[in-house]
Amino acid sequence: MKTYRTETFVFHTTAPAPCPYLPHRLERKVVTELGQGDAARFHEILSRSGFRRSHAIAYAPACPGCSACVPVRIDAANFREGRTFRRIRRANADLTPAPCPAVATGEQHRLFLRYQEVRHAGGDMAAMEFHEYRSMIEDSPIETLVLEFRDPQEELAAAVLADVMEDGLSAVYSFYRPDMPKRSLGSFVVLTLIDACRRLGLPYLYLGYWIAESRKMAYKAHFQPLEGYGPAGWHRLPPPPTDRPD
Repeated sequence: MKTYRTETFVFHTTAPAPCPYLPHRLERKVVTELGQGDAARFHEILSRSGFRRSHAIAYAPACPGCSACVPVRIDAANFREGRTFRRIRRANADLTPAPCPAVATGEQHRLFLRYQEVRHAGGDMAAMEFHEYRSMIEDSPIETLVLEFRDPQEELAAAVLADVMEDGLSAVYSFYRPDMPKRSLGSFVVLTLIDACRRLGLPYLYLGYWIAESRKMAYKAHFQPLEGYGPAGWHRLPPPPTDRPD
């Protein structure tokens, strides 16, 4: 592990490991620990430079010979909602979103494990115990909330952990019932976060990393205008051939 220092943060590079998104490739990250006083600096320096947060760690890909991971954010104020997204809203009109404190619950954890079992079986999170899930939800030096989505029977259908930043919201992790594919719950969660950005007067919704070769991440490209971060900073990404989300 290599260490780099700046006036603000101390960065470390992780050892190469198998890439969880693309076969036969290795991933490597540059990481730094966030303290309780680092929230403003995280917003000003790291998140606007393509870093993501997990627990009290900020990280960005630093994979040798690969630049497939592109940090992306939606221009919430100018988001164009086409026919497909309007259909998704109608399909989920019976769900009620409610912001909650970033406090882990057993109900959330059970839904999280159901989601992992179907969507990411064999992944690192598939066997996450409650204390690990609670750490993911509650260990944050950044202002964070959980947005829950409940059906008319008050059952939890979806949830998303989101950071509140100076220039937008950041979707840290979302999960939902995997037995309702026609609802497109993942896209509905994003639509609801876009609505929240607009109400709060925040220009961007940060969506993490987009990989053009990864089918699981293809849906992100359908939220236009979408900006990606590269060597020259943030720039507009071209829309896909169709506005149909995965």
